[in-house]
Amino acid sequence: MNESQPIRVLISGGGTGGHIFPAVSIANALREIDPRTEILFVGALGRMEMQRVPDAGYQIVGLPVRGFNRAQPWKNFSVLIDLIRSMRMAKRIIRDFRPDVGVGVGGYASGAAMKVAARMGIPVLLQEQNGFAGVTNKLLRNDAAKICVAYENMERFFPKDKIILTGNPVRQNLLNGTRHPSPVTRNLLIIGGSLGARTINEAIIHALPTLCKSNIDVVWQTGKTYFERCHQAWEEAGKPANIECTDFLTNMPDRYAQADLVISRAGASSISELCLLGKASILVPSPNVAEDHQTHNAMALVNKDAAVLVRDIDADRDLIPTALQLMEDENRRKALSTNILTLAQRNSARRIAEEVIKLAKH
Repeated sequence: MNESQPIRVLISGGGTGGHIFPAVSIANALREIDPRTEILFVGALGRMEMQRVPDAGYQIVGLPVRGFNRAQPWKNFSVLIDLIRSMRMAKRIIRDFRPDVGVGVGGYASGAAMKVAARMGIPVLLQEQNGFAGVTNKLLRNDAAKICVAYENMERFFPKDKIILTGNPVRQNLLNGTRHPSPVTRNLLIIGGSLGARTINEAIIHALPTLCKSNIDVVWQTGKTYFERCHQAWEEAGKPANIECTDFLTNMPDRYAQADLVISRAGASSISELCLLGKASILVPSPNVAEDHQTHNAMALVNKDAAVLVRDIDADRDLIPTALQLMEDENRRKALSTNILTLAQRNSARRIAEEVIKLAKH
């Protein structure tokens, strides 16, 4: 292609925020490098990307692709029909848009769109967020020219010569938080995602009497799903002044900056943020994710003494005692913070975007 021409990029994937956020971040980074870059997203009809991507200012086309029903295989005939339809649609989309490069971030749509793109001779870059590769990206590994990963030792999933360690894109404004230190209290931040984490919330509810008497400030983000039950429990505990109970947190940079310890799920984006900020953390991997990838994400940190793991099944018994013990042990928190900071990958979105541009102009 002509070096002076803007490149055309097809980005595909979604299904969860963990796929959509990196995809939009890569698109934003491409536009920062060259505002003329033409970008088209391909998603799965009925999934959250069909709303989130236009909200971010990008055009998206939906495919009728769905996941296979592993529990009831006899229902997969219609899924196969939709996959064939999706691949035909993807072919038309690619012919019309004429991309110079394809970017797959995981999810159903990514499988169909990137498979067709590769067959049509378009170079493909994959972005894998987790320490245990997703099914779609594993299926596409031979079609990809480059694979950007967030964890070391990904050679067990992908060809070594295609792997580039870039990390996951995170919200860069997180580094702009302001801490207001208190000589008396320490701060525990509990985040379970926008919808919340049932096990973490139940553990907090049962430990409210202990937390009320502690000399720590607790910021407890319950998520929307569990807010009513959690807020009622907080009221019944006497509305303790040292515990803030909220369904959603704004101003995350300041919230993170204030925290001495963070309790979190082990999603790829959350872990990347904790690494970037160097936060001592207790990770409670969700058991309700494909191939238990959150446990693999967490263990990549635990094995480097960069985080503490509490299994979901043990959370009710162990989570708050572990947190209180860590809150009393400043040296241990400092060690966790130092170690997790060494795992941070900075400017990931821009580094991935630069690889995309290299492929497009190759």
